[in-house]
Amino acid sequence: MRDNLLLERLRVVCIIGDLPHERMYPQELFLDLELSCDLARVGQTDDLKDTIDYVAVADIVRAALERSRCRMIERAAQVAIDAVFSADARISACRVTLRKPHAVPGVVAGVSLFRERSDGGTSLPGRNEGTSAACTVMK
Repeated sequence: MRDNLLLERLRVVCIIGDLPHERMYPQELFLDLELSCDLARVGQTDDLKDTIDYVAVADIVRAALERSRCRMIERAAQVAIDAVFSADARISACRVTLRKPHAVPGVVAGVSLFRERSDGGTSLPGRNEGTSAACTVMK
């Protein structure tokens, strides 16, 4: 069974981008996280110790992105996934969709990555369901 815990629209303000002004001023990112884990036990016990503490995951992801000062959104998404895997060993896979709403006037730039945890506890860039980048024109 593959259950998923969802964290949607996690707001992070950090240095992100390659242009000179982007290296100086923090920008907003919004992340949707889908964490694959077994949620059967917590469905029975209703006890926090039997599930993923999503408040802790959100804090760890936010702190990792604030420290990383990434230039590319693809790297920022990978930093987020690595942070998720470091948060709880019970997370077997993670999909992150990261959006940078102010990248270009009238456009939301974004990327979506999926990674499975390796036996060593880190993500495997070669074993992914897919990586995609997207831009959405805002009206």
